[in-house]
Amino acid sequence: MLTCGATLAAGILLETLNSDPLVSQALYTICYLSGGYFGLRESLASLRKGEVDVDLLMVLAALGAAYVGAPFEGGMLLFLFSLSNVLQNHALDRSRQAIQALMQLRPTEVLCKVGERFERVAVDSVKIGTIARLKPGERIALDGEVTEGHGSVDESSLTGEALPVYKESGSKLFAGTINQTGSLLYRVTSPSSESTLTRIIAMVEHAQARKAKTERFLEKAERYYAVAIILFTLGLIIIPPTLAGADLSSSFYRAMTVMVVASPCALVISTPAAFLSAIAGAARQGILFKGGVHLERLAAVDIVAFDKTGTLTSGKPTLQSAVAFPLGIHGEADQEKRKLKLIQIAASLENHSEHPIAGAIQEAALKAGLESLDIQNFEAILGKGARATVAGMDCFIGSPSLFKELGGTLQVAEEALVAEALSHGETTLLLAQSKPDGTFKTALGMLTVADNIREDTADAIERLKTIGVERIVMLTGDAHQVAETTARLLGIDEVRSELLPQDKLRIIQELNEQGKVAMVGDGVNDAPALAAAHVGIAMGAAGTDVAMETADVVLLSNRLNRLAAALNLARRSRAIVAQNLSFALLVIVILVSFSLSIGIPLPLGVVGHEGSTVLVCLNGLRLLAIKNRSN
Repeated sequence: MLTCGATLAAGILLETLNSDPLVSQALYTICYLSGGYFGLRESLASLRKGEVDVDLLMVLAALGAAYVGAPFEGGMLLFLFSLSNVLQNHALDRSRQAIQALMQLRPTEVLCKVGERFERVAVDSVKIGTIARLKPGERIALDGEVTEGHGSVDESSLTGEALPVYKESGSKLFAGTINQTGSLLYRVTSPSSESTLTRIIAMVEHAQARKAKTERFLEKAERYYAVAIILFTLGLIIIPPTLAGADLSSSFYRAMTVMVVASPCALVISTPAAFLSAIAGAARQGILFKGGVHLERLAAVDIVAFDKTGTLTSGKPTLQSAVAFPLGIHGEADQEKRKLKLIQIAASLENHSEHPIAGAIQEAALKAGLESLDIQNFEAILGKGARATVAGMDCFIGSPSLFKELGGTLQVAEEALVAEALSHGETTLLLAQSKPDGTFKTALGMLTVADNIREDTADAIERLKTIGVERIVMLTGDAHQVAETTARLLGIDEVRSELLPQDKLRIIQELNEQGKVAMVGDGVNDAPALAAAHVGIAMGAAGTDVAMETADVVLLSNRLNRLAAALNLARRSRAIVAQNLSFALLVIVILVSFSLSIGIPLPLGVVGHEGSTVLVCLNGLRLLAIKNRSN
């Protein structure tokens, strides 16, 4: 480009000074060779495939200008075409640099335990199971699990989270994040080639290669459009002199101008300039789009379906209350003792269960320092509860429906307590002593467990409605009353409860017939529904292989407001693509109209054409500056 510009300037200067024409012609020749080299190479490669592209139009127009004795205009075209390409590449490289910046987040060495000492070891040579030390302020080199120590880690580079995340023994660590406080020992869980950061980089690079529907259409249309422009140009050269007796030279010059201004450079670059920038900008905020096609689809979504557990809620049930029966017949101290005994019996009975609710009761018993009691004859009652002999006493625990099924009865005050817990959306369990035949004998108490709603969920749902989502649906396996209570608290429009994974799939297929559906889940048990939706979105998926593989969009953070940010970005991208296409098409129409009516100089046509190309690139580049306002 620099050679082309320098020789073009020197050529016109010598021509103006009336110096030796051979010298200026030699300079113009160098200008044409340097400015047209890459365009000629690309056009020849396209011709070998039987295709015609924009580069061929530029080369032909420049040669045509030289043929009619306007070498400066042809050189100006090639110079501005080269300049435009340089600026385009620079703009698109900005989006690629965002991915390269992610690569720089990973250190090259890590402090590993070798024998009895800790030594610096190259990251690529560290094996799974190696124990590594992490000092305050250091960037984490590899994915791992904390084995000793505690502290806070800044995960903003990976998930976009502004607040530090507390880590202790058993917590996951991700490559590329920063240890803020505390000295930690961690066990490496994956090699550098398979770390979360490496997988994210690979996904984003692959996404940038997957083109949106609009982009694919424009690339396909470009070939036919270029052929049509060449034929139209030939018609402008031949028809006016033949039928109207027009001057061949002026007809040829006008045809070259029309060829330049009608070229679809700005149209072709308008879509990738926006989508590449959006994908890169989103990746830096912990939002991964697996291609422009999914960015384009998300912009059209008008129905959002949520899984409940682990998506709208924390996914970790906790014991909310434990009340021993009968009520109010003992002093406060004795009531507390009976409450702890109730938790101990329930936790012992639930020791053989892997259900999350059982885990919540066991965790409460562990925190209270309660030892597990002897268990015999354990039997799970599918979907309802369990029974066993606990320390010689026959017991059962389960839902209110199981309690009634086995003949259980409660006092009026106790029934009111159960009804109140259910109205608050808490899962309610009743513990009772049973007869030898397994039927009800005596009510021992009530325990309530709840999966707490994420603190930002209500705000995120409100934001979705604000930006135009027409319908929000919750899909859950929970009991209907619990699901209804959660939906009411969050302002969700519609609830489908007591669902199995296949039921979620069926409902998503039904919703697909009513609008454009985005399904938001954890990417594991919701995999069929994620795959069936118009757009599948996995949330809180940092380090989760299934989520990254299944979903079309991956939100690495557990914060649900990232969903609104992703949808907003998709719609902004669609708006910018529409702006680019409208502007590029308008410029072509105006320039072609003026060229055919009053005639415009070739250099002015070149400036208008190449200027529009650069402007649509810069407009698309704005999407790199995505900000997460919630931070």
